[in-house]
Amino acid sequence: MFENLQDKLEGAFKNLKGQGKLTELNIAATIKDIRRALVDADVNYKIAKEFTDTIKDKALGQNVLTAVAPGQLMVKIVSDELTQLMGGNVAELNLKTNPTVILIAGLQGSGKTTFSGKLANHIKKLNKTPLLVACDVYRPAAIEQLRVLGEQIGVEVYSEIENKNPVAIAQNAIAYAKSKGQNVIIVDTAGRLAVDEAMMIEIADVKKAIQPQETLFVVDAMTGQDAVNTAKAFNDRINFDGVVLTKLDGDTRGGAALSIKYTVEKPIKFVSRGEKLDTLDIFYPERMSQRILGMGDIVSFVEKAQEQFDEKEAQRLQKRISKNQFDFEDFLQQINQIRKMGNIKDLLGMIPGVGKAVKDIDIDDNAFKKIEAIIFSMTVEERRNPDLINGKRRERLAKGSGNTIQDVNQFIKQFDQMKVMMKRMQGMGMGKK
Repeated sequence: MFENLQDKLEGAFKNLKGQGKLTELNIAATIKDIRRALVDADVNYKIAKEFTDTIKDKALGQNVLTAVAPGQLMVKIVSDELTQLMGGNVAELNLKTNPTVILIAGLQGSGKTTFSGKLANHIKKLNKTPLLVACDVYRPAAIEQLRVLGEQIGVEVYSEIENKNPVAIAQNAIAYAKSKGQNVIIVDTAGRLAVDEAMMIEIADVKKAIQPQETLFVVDAMTGQDAVNTAKAFNDRINFDGVVLTKLDGDTRGGAALSIKYTVEKPIKFVSRGEKLDTLDIFYPERMSQRILGMGDIVSFVEKAQEQFDEKEAQRLQKRISKNQFDFEDFLQQINQIRKMGNIKDLLGMIPGVGKAVKDIDIDDNAFKKIEAIIFSMTVEERRNPDLINGKRRERLAKGSGNTIQDVNQFIKQFDQMKVMMKRMQGMGMGKK
């Protein structure tokens, strides 16, 4: 997402390369390219014009800052305004009420049910006890889909197979949750292929009956400006509290993320990528702005790393490295920790300067599979004592893992180099408190 926009904005800033200061002439050329880039990203022209007019006014007032290069100054102005366009500050989920009722709305195919599962998983990590409620009484597989998602994350799913009244189901679910001490109730409702009166009446009736603390509108980011128009139609009828953008890993130009807050005056609260239940992120406008401009998002990267950080494991590993005992079992554990952090290419995109370098490189999430196959083909003794692996053993590992002898040799060589580097870093005091 945003790759085309990022490239075009970078091209716009090139107008200022080599310029001594911001002038009306170079600002006008840059503004024109920025506006074109936004429209190409499926941002409404009126929004794009208002946005760039604001940037122009601010840029013209910055001529006195001669110590800062014009290009850097313009990037800073655009970054600040993009942040404001997308909401300014992070919008937190309201979980103060016990129980908290969260109503999920949106069109069919937007990813409502999958998001409901992701949200339950997210809330469970906050030491809450969520209950998923199946109120989609029309789509045959909806209840079963929610039940499967609930099983995967260890969250109970409330459903009434024979009952076709979503209002009654939601009310009964709330009573059930209260009796069981479940403190967050996530109500997954039905969608349609397009906005229609019957759906609007039903979702409005459900909301009126259960009085949720949070109503979240789930929208497919790949639908661009149509997503914004749909959000407006829903907001006019049910006055939701926040937006969830799904499918941000798809081929989307980013127009919805950039203009939905401006159009409906409601914040984006979450963004979702893929089908895995741990791929849900709180939406931070400033961080997204920085990513759009190729500045990375190192804060989110560190947060994801900290989520998987195990202090006892880190201390154990540090001792093994210091004694030169790091082995293939330790390496396998590190691979698992990296994998838990999420999509590898997305993670690299968070590191300043790296995202652009890897954008055209196909980095598969299965990139570690070849290495894992080699390690899994080893005996326990070989994993714990890498020095045992001689020529004959390497041939066996190649056959057992479905790789070539060259693949095995290359991996073991890289492993040995990594051990030397880790030992050297320990000697320099890195990794020590």
